Amino acid sequence: MTDTTVPLGTPAAKAPSNSLLRHARYVMADNPVTGFAFALFLFIALCAVFGPYVAPYDPLASDTTATLQPPSLAHWFGTDLLGRDIFSRVLVATRLDFIIALSSVALVFVLGGIAGVAAGFFGSWTDRIIGRISDTIMAFPLFVLAMGIVAALGNTVTNIVIATAIINFPLYVRVARAEANVRRDAGFVQAARLSGNGEFRILLMHILPNIMPIMMVQVSLTMGYAILNAAGLSFIGLGVRPPTPEWGIMVAEGAANIISGEWWVALFPGLALMLAVFCFNLLGDGLRDLVDPQRRT
Repeated sequence: MTDTTVPLGTPAAKAPSNSLLRHARYVMADNPVTGFAFALFLFIALCAVFGPYVAPYDPLASDTTATLQPPSLAHWFGTDLLGRDIFSRVLVATRLDFIIALSSVALVFVLGGIAGVAAGFFGSWTDRIIGRISDTIMAFPLFVLAMGIVAALGNTVTNIVIATAIINFPLYVRVARAEANVRRDAGFVQAARLSGNGEFRILLMHILPNIMPIMMVQVSLTMGYAILNAAGLSFIGLGVRPPTPEWGIMVAEGAANIISGEWWVALFPGLALMLAVFCFNLLGDGLRDLVDPQRRT
C-alpha cells in the first residue's frame, strides 16, 4: 500500500501560513490607500517603540537661552517657551499616546465585544442588562463623562485608559449585538448545533469570526477617537500631567503663542495628532478585508 502522507516542510504543508500572507499582499495591492495606511501605521509604531532612543535632545531638558526659536537645522520643529526641543517632545510623546489608545481600545474590544455578542446571541435577561448599562453610559455626553471619571479617579494614564474604554463601551456593544443577533439563527449556526456543538463553542468558533470584520472597522475608528480623547483631556488639564511629553499638552501650551507669532509650538504636535487620527481612520477598511473570511479565496 502506498504511503500518501505529505511530509512536513513541503509546499502543501506550508500553504495555510502562506495563504494569509498572500491574502494580505492581495489586499494591499488591490487598494493602494490601504497599503499607505498600513505603512503610516508602521511608521507611527516605529516612532512609538524607538522614539525615546533616537530623539536628538532630552524632551524634558530646558534651555533658557534658546526659547521660542523657529524651526531650524538645530531644532527641526523649533523650541517652546522653556527652550525644549519640540521635535524630540513630539517623537517621545508618540509612545504615550499610542499606548493610551491601544490599551483603551484593547480593553473595550474585549469587554464590549464579549458583552455585545452575548447580548445578541443569548437575548433574554442578558440582553436587557447589557442594554441598560449601555443606555446609561450613552445618556451622558461622552467627553463630559470622561472628564467626570478622570476628575473623580485622578488624572493618571491608567484612569485615562479606563475612562476612554468606558465611553466607547456602548459602541462595541451595539455593533457586536446587532451582528450576533443577525447570525444566531443563520444556516451555519444551525448546522453547528446539529453537529453537536455547544452554545459557547458556536459563539466562539462560528459567531465571533464572522463579526470580526465590522469589529475591526470599529477598532480602527475608536483608536483615532481614543487619541483625540486623551489629547482633549490633556488640553483642558485633566489628562497627562506636565512636563510629560504628550500631544494634547503641547498643543495647549502652544495655543497662547500663536497670537504672538510662534506658530510652530502648537502646529507640529497638532499635525502629529492629525496624522495619527487620519491613519487609523484609513486603516479600518484594510483591517476588515484582512480578517473577513469571505474574502479569503
